[in-house]
Amino acid sequence: MIFIAVRFTVRPEYRHQWLDRVSDFTAATRAEPGNLFFDWSVDTADPARFVLMEAFASQEAGVAHVNSDHFKAAMAWMPDVVAVTPDIINVETQGQGWSRMAEITPRT
Repeated sequence: MIFIAVRFTVRPEYRHQWLDRVSDFTAATRAEPGNLFFDWSVDTADPARFVLMEAFASQEAGVAHVNSDHFKAAMAWMPDVVAVTPDIINVETQGQGWSRMAEITPRT
C-alpha cells in the first residue's frame, strides 16, 4: 500500500472554500480503482491548514492517480490558493488499509 499524508496551508481568504474547491477532485480520486481512502481534515491549531490522508493499493495505482485528468486539473489551480508549498509524507507499507487499534475497544 502507498500511504500519503499532505498538509496544505491555504491563503486565509480561501480557507472557508477549500473543501468545496477540492470536492470534485476528492470524489474522482475516491472513484479510482486503486484508491483505498482519500480523507481531508482541518488542523485544529490552524484552521487554514488541511491534512489529506490518502492511500493506494499499489505503486501502479498511485501512478495512475498522478496521471489522471482530475489530478492534473487540481494541480493547475492549487498554486493560486495555497499559502506555502505543501508538506508530504509518502511511504510504502504493508497492508491494504486501516487496521484496528489494539488499545481502545468500546465499552459495553
